[in-house]
Amino acid sequence: MPAAQPVEPTSRLRVVMGEEELLRSRAVAAVRSAVLGRHPEAEIHELAAAGLPVGQLAEVLAPSLFGGHRLVVVTGVQECAGALADALVGYAKAPDPDLTLVIVHFGGKRNEALVKAFRTAGAALDECPKVTSVGDRIAFVRNEVRTAGGRITPDAVTALVEAIGADLRQLSAAASQLVSDFGGTIDADAVARFHHGQAEVSGFTVAERVLVGDRAGSIEMLRWALDRGVAHVLIADAIADGVRTAARVSSLSTTNPGELARVLKLPPWKVKKAQAQARGWSIDGLQQAIGVAAELNADVKGAAASADYALERAIRRIVTIRSETGRGGRARANGR
Repeated sequence: MPAAQPVEPTSRLRVVMGEEELLRSRAVAAVRSAVLGRHPEAEIHELAAAGLPVGQLAEVLAPSLFGGHRLVVVTGVQECAGALADALVGYAKAPDPDLTLVIVHFGGKRNEALVKAFRTAGAALDECPKVTSVGDRIAFVRNEVRTAGGRITPDAVTALVEAIGADLRQLSAAASQLVSDFGGTIDADAVARFHHGQAEVSGFTVAERVLVGDRAGSIEMLRWALDRGVAHVLIADAIADGVRTAARVSSLSTTNPGELARVLKLPPWKVKKAQAQARGWSIDGLQQAIGVAAELNADVKGAAASADYALERAIRRIVTIRSETGRGGRARANGR
C-alpha cells in the first residue's frame, strides 16, 4: 500500500508522482493544508503543465513584491514541453525559501528526468501508485474505515470491495458513509443493508439524470437522495465518475464497447452506459463539466457554506454546459 500522506511539507520542493488520482489529490491537499496552517495568508497558484507558457510560470515563481509565502502546484508535468521542464529544473537548483513548489506527475516514463532532477535537488517525494490488487484495495478500505472511526469485519470488507470494484473514490466514500450510518463495527449485514438502501436512490441515480441533461429529473433525484440520507460526497463522487468516464469513452477513436473496455480497463456494462450518457456531449463540454465536478468535490468537503446548495448549483451548471456546448446545443444554435 502507498505510504501515509504527509502531515506537513519537509521541503520547499515536492514531487507527487503516480497513477492513482485520489492519492495524488490527497498528497497535494496535505501540502496545501500544511502550508496554510503555517502561513494562513499564503498565495496559492495551481497550473496545468500542458501548454503552460514559460513566462507564466516565471511570473508565479518570481519573488513577490508584497512578501509572504506562496504555494505553487504544477500538475501533469509529464506533459511538460522541453522549455518548461528546463525552467522547472533551473528553479529547483535555487528555490525561493518563501515558496513551496509541488510538481505533480501522473506516472509513466515521460519527463522522468524532471522528477530525477527535483529529487537530486532535495525534493520530497509522495508516491501514489495505482492500487491494482484486491488485497491492496481491501487494506485501503480498512484504513479508510479506521480513519473514519470504525472497524470492518473481513467478510464485510471483501463484500464491499467486490460490490464497488477498483475506484478508490467510491470505496472511500462508501467506507465513510458506512461508518456514518452504522458506526462501531461494520459487518456484512451492514454492507448489504447499505447497498440495498442505495439501490433505490443513489448518487449514481442523480448522475445519470445529470449526464443526459434532465434538469428537472436531476434536481428531483437529488432531493430524494438527500432526504434518504445519501451522503453529499457520494453524490458528488458519482457525478464526477460519470463525467470522467463519459469523457474517457468519448476521447478515443473507437466506438467498439469491447475494445473500449479493454483499453480503459472498465467492465463492458460501464462502457455501454457511458457511451449512452456521452451522446449529446462535446469533448469541450465534458472538459468543462470535469472542472465543475472538481469544484464540487471541494465544496462538499467543507469549502462551501451549504453542501446541499453546492450540489444543486453544480447540477444546474453541468446541465447548462451540456445544452450550450453539446452536439445538440450546437445543432439548435445552427438552426438544424
